[in-house]
Amino acid sequence: MSEQTPRREAPLDYPASPQVSRIPGAVSQPSPVRWMGPVALVISLLAAGAAGWALFKPATEVPKTSVFAGNPAAADPRADACKAVLLVAGGVARQSQTNLGPEPAAMETVAANTRLAMAGGAAYLREATPSNTPAELAEPITTLATQLQDMAQHFFVGETSANPEQAGRMAAATQTTEKLAGLCK
Repeated sequence: MSEQTPRREAPLDYPASPQVSRIPGAVSQPSPVRWMGPVALVISLLAAGAAGWALFKPATEVPKTSVFAGNPAAADPRADACKAVLLVAGGVARQSQTNLGPEPAAMETVAANTRLAMAGGAAYLREATPSNTPAELAEPITTLATQLQDMAQHFFVGETSANPEQAGRMAAATQTTEKLAGLCK
């Protein structure tokens, strides 16, 4: 018997992969990309120029009769001050008396809006009260602004109206608001 050598099968013939060049080649960019860089540069230079011009141009004069002028002096300071008081008192009352339901998230939403109305109202009273408001009206407005800000800050840290000190602050603010309502008739 003849000894046969094991038969080797021929390797599978796979097509040869194409040669890939390792030398970087030039990539052509679409034409819009070429002009975008210079256009962006021009736009940014124009924006920088406009910002510089706005920085150094003379400020426009705000009329002295505006409540929102740098030094507010209103033509009718009593009426403007009373409008500010009524606006703030109405906002605080509306936000504190809203009923969104008994759920904790709804109750916290009402409380947050009340705190915001108080803090924002205090700032608004200070800014919107004309500087030439008569003292008998300006003093309680300043007091109310301070009271609202104080109550808001105590509410922010978690105090509630059940706290005796916070209840006292609320009662004092109510008295000041009633006094202002009488002065603004």
